[in-house]
Amino acid sequence: MKRIAFALAVLLGINAVNATYSYAQRSDLTQLIVRKTNDFQVNGNGDNIEWRKAGWVPITVQKASGKTLSTKVKVLYSTTGIYFLFQCEDDKLTATIQEDFGALYNEDVVEVFLWPDQSVPIYFEYELSPLNYELPILVPNLNGKFQGWKPWNYEGDTKVQHATSIQGGNKVSNATIKSWMAEFFIPYRLLNPIVQTPPTAGTKWKGNLYRIDYDRDYATWSWQKTSGSFHEFKKFGTLVFD
Repeated sequence: MKRIAFALAVLLGINAVNATYSYAQRSDLTQLIVRKTNDFQVNGNGDNIEWRKAGWVPITVQKASGKTLSTKVKVLYSTTGIYFLFQCEDDKLTATIQEDFGALYNEDVVEVFLWPDQSVPIYFEYELSPLNYELPILVPNLNGKFQGWKPWNYEGDTKVQHATSIQGGNKVSNATIKSWMAEFFIPYRLLNPIVQTPPTAGTKWKGNLYRIDYDRDYATWSWQKTSGSFHEFKKFGTLVFD
């Protein structure tokens, strides 16, 4: 009986340590654990079984404007690139731009910033509108002075795979909706030379996740808060590849 009691005590102790470790991982809100996945094709619906490997991360309001709308994100990585899935509660598609590389940030949009190599002040920015138009740029940021550069030879396996879907309405400008979803895959090839080898377990990148909405006025969401500009790269959080 004593042996059984001792074994139970040891087991409970181990579970307590594991629980504490798991809680410590979750409680560090500046880090996002990125699980590994097999490659899959994005379709804008976020219904691939691989997404079950990732939990939702809330992206909270930075600048409010009227009604509070929820935003959450999932992130996965593979041997060839990194996947993102945004779910955005919304009332209206404030989106009229119908071209890639347009000024998408002036309308409803989600944005990802990736800073894999902290030895240089250069990071990658990707924007996707609910109408499925994209803006991928590389940004050199020197003491707050920054400029976005379009990718060269943006085709084939260097292109971002992206798709969007609308819930509770139609995918047309100014439509009344309930929410929209953005799903995209950024290949490491596009991030060369700031990413020269794929991340492995233990690799850490800096980055941030954002959303902008213009339904009532200018409203923003961010994973890691900034003073206003999304380009405050020293305030980025850490993506920890598992």
